[in-house]
Amino acid sequence: MLLQNCHLCLPFMDELMDTVMESSGGVHNSFRLWMTTEVHPLFPITLLQMSIKFTNEPPQGLKAGLKRTYTALTQDQLDLSDLNQWKPMLYAIAFLHTTVQERKKFGSLGWNIPYEFNQSDYLCSVHFLQNHLDDMDSKKGVGWTTVRYMIGEVQYGGRVTDDFDKKLLNTFAKVWFSESMFQPSFCFYQGYTIPGCTTVQQYLDYIESLPESDNPEVYGLHPNADITYQSRVAQVGLSTILSIQPKDSTSGDGETRESYVHRLADEMLEKLPTGYIKHEVRTALKRMGTYQPINIFLKQEVDRMQRVIARVKQTLTDLKLAIDGTIIMNDVLRDALDCIYDARIPLYWMKISWESSTLGFWFTELLERNQQFHTWLFSGRPNVFWMTGFFNTQGFLTAMRQEVTRNHKGWALDSVVLQNDVLKIYKDDVTTPPAEGVYIYGLFIEGASWDRRGNKLIESPPKVLFTPLPVIHIYASNTVNNKEQQKIYSCPIYKKPIRTDETYIASVDLRSVQSPEHWILRGVALLCDIK
Repeated sequence: MLLQNCHLCLPFMDELMDTVMESSGGVHNSFRLWMTTEVHPLFPITLLQMSIKFTNEPPQGLKAGLKRTYTALTQDQLDLSDLNQWKPMLYAIAFLHTTVQERKKFGSLGWNIPYEFNQSDYLCSVHFLQNHLDDMDSKKGVGWTTVRYMIGEVQYGGRVTDDFDKKLLNTFAKVWFSESMFQPSFCFYQGYTIPGCTTVQQYLDYIESLPESDNPEVYGLHPNADITYQSRVAQVGLSTILSIQPKDSTSGDGETRESYVHRLADEMLEKLPTGYIKHEVRTALKRMGTYQPINIFLKQEVDRMQRVIARVKQTLTDLKLAIDGTIIMNDVLRDALDCIYDARIPLYWMKISWESSTLGFWFTELLERNQQFHTWLFSGRPNVFWMTGFFNTQGFLTAMRQEVTRNHKGWALDSVVLQNDVLKIYKDDVTTPPAEGVYIYGLFIEGASWDRRGNKLIESPPKVLFTPLPVIHIYASNTVNNKEQQKIYSCPIYKKPIRTDETYIASVDLRSVQSPEHWILRGVALLCDIK
């Protein structure tokens, strides 16, 4: 008997448990009860303890993944087609199936969003391949455009929701699926070829000869990606340990949690900047031009920073009073107490601010962001802008586009596009603003490095995960720049290492000797913050 999705009928689980316990003496030896369920906090613990737990997860590593795929393959399925293209393309789909699953462990370098690719994606791709080859015109050969579209957009791409993930999947299809895959010299990566086998056992013997551990370059990534993977595993383990620590412990010198947090609150209040005074802000904006797009953006940013400063000040002041027993400790203050003690950002602050790895980094960023706004407001427009220091970075670029559009008669905002040039100087070398557009700094390259002299993308040095980029001149143009597109990589910019639509800002063009596909497989992106 198979009971599926048991988490949808939890009341029946108690009745089932009683039934199993009452009839345990009269059960036939061959009877088995299988249950499937998602993780649920209200699922009966006793029923889990009575059961023998099984799980079916994708195997780890390329060798194990290919072995699983070909173990389930029969000789009849392998001999379905007599065409020479059938077996190599079948192996390539199996290789792709394992690759898209293995890239998940590398986090945002692998996929912006982790997708649950499963066996049905592989089987649908195989069925499509069989039908396509059966209908193929022997004179025209394989319709590679159709094959790439079906694999990258339909079979596997049907699960993909992020545009850059879709581009990555289509790049795999473009690089691997072509007439070159039938050549003896073809390889996915050095040592990983398509074997010329005729039986399932021969394929299994070849797969058995593959290395036990895979170089990240097999999946198109830089070898440094393995450091990222190991760091993620360590962070998850440490976060789990931290979350189960007792909450009533004292610090190393015998200081209680409350007194420790009280002392930290005093230090933070001492460093916290004073709020903005409305009439002073109004006067400063009037002096610079209240209705200029870039100054409207500044006003919005200052208003949001004022909210953050006020909320932090209120929370820390109330928390000190609650610790002293003057006021009652509510849920917000209790969460702030636990978070400050664990060096985490209180949820009450996070809702109106930004993410960061620790409270210390977050508070330092608050001071630096406020410093940029304060200097801009009362000392004039900066020569170069710190990209990380904005709440609405897309709004900053839009304001710049509006500013440029107004300076050119006859230009329409809808037709104006962003252009960029990477300079050979850093922030401290900038002495004057650009004639048009803005200079920005503070971006880091992940997955590659930057050749400052040659002004182009290069491979990362060993063990160097992030490389600071020089100042970028971003401006707007009414026409698309006629560059050699095959030598340009359109690199996405994200606010944080977590690459989602919410953290995506824009894309900039970076010169490269290699083709753009090389950097797409590397997962190269620009980050405003690497913490």
